[in-house]
Amino acid sequence: MAEADFAIRPMTAADAHAVAAWRYPGEYSFYDADADPDDLAELLDPAEWGRRYFAADDLARRELAGFVMAKLTGRTAEIGLGLRPDLTGRGLGESFVSACLRFASAALGAQRYTLAVAAFNRRAITVYERAGFREAERFEHYTNGGLHSFIRMTRETIEAPG
Repeated sequence: MAEADFAIRPMTAADAHAVAAWRYPGEYSFYDADADPDDLAELLDPAEWGRRYFAADDLARRELAGFVMAKLTGRTAEIGLGLRPDLTGRGLGESFVSACLRFASAALGAQRYTLAVAAFNRRAITVYERAGFREAERFEHYTNGGLHSFIRMTRETIEAPG
């Protein structure tokens, strides 16, 4: 499985609770939704569904495959992405990121994109670089009960070829 088509739609209660129950292996447990109470509360807040939180379905399997969080400031979308744990490391990252960027462009009018990724997450950083993101800064952020290193990555419009 190296390619999948994803459809982004407003998150539902069932989606949010499914994402909240996802458990990532090893060091990636950092991304478990309940690792940070504030993040979990935001995910489970119905006011955010379809406004900032969206579900990503695998079209072929007709099932929830991931989620995207998007916050628009001017024409810049700050995005957060999550692929279901059993789908990670299977070559789906680029098509998933691409679907999320197309959604942010078409539905939100985004022309620039920014995201923050934990500095240890080499796998995600590689996917983001392949998707045209470049490192903009490194910073420390308090989350999940401690201070952690993050990398902010940015990308310009997706209308350009590539």
